[in-house]
Amino acid sequence: MAQWGQLGFQDASSPLMESLISFHDSALLVLILIISLVAYVAAFLMFNVFVSRFVVEGQVLESVWTVLPGLILIFLALPSLRLLYLLDEVSSGGITLKTIGHQWYWSYEYSDFLAISYDSYMIPTDELEGGDFRLLEVDNRVILPANSSVRVLVASSDVIHSWTVPSLGVKADAIPGRLNQLSFFTNRFGVFYGQCSEICGANHSFMPIVVEVVSVDSFLKWLQGMQLALEA
Repeated sequence: MAQWGQLGFQDASSPLMESLISFHDSALLVLILIISLVAYVAAFLMFNVFVSRFVVEGQVLESVWTVLPGLILIFLALPSLRLLYLLDEVSSGGITLKTIGHQWYWSYEYSDFLAISYDSYMIPTDELEGGDFRLLEVDNRVILPANSSVRVLVASSDVIHSWTVPSLGVKADAIPGRLNQLSFFTNRFGVFYGQCSEICGANHSFMPIVVEVVSVDSFLKWLQGMQLALEA
């Protein structure tokens, strides 16, 4: 969960997000070094009146100045291409969750468990309880077991939405008439919040997503309770 005044990312709750944060920190360090070097050289040439002509007209310096950025780009491109591949790779998954965007709420379906389905609406501000987060709490959360591979099928019934949970490192557009998919691995217990990241209408900001990762036993008990509720 994001905190007030936070400068970095939310704590990662999946290996994919951990890799994204690691790459971001590495690339940021390289950018800081480049900016510092360029600023130093620019200041040196602007304010030092005793500049050698070998610095101003140096062929070796120009060659290094040209080759070095290319090497830096290769250094950044290789891990970024690996991450792009991992983001696009979708495994079969131990659990399949189907999510459908509506104006303005989400519907979820567990196709592997007798097609359990339900709607998830944002809890109004006047109905929040102590400790709840305004504009982020929902009446029905997405419950997932820990240490499991999850495949999410994303679609929409009306306009374009976007199912996004930052701490899981997942984001997929929900497009009418098209089925997108993504996958992630849950490796941490907790409650993780997200929102629709596509401007989908007047109540776009009232489509929160809450994913709760629990133990396998708790997940099975929740499934049993949902089945009994649907049969009642």
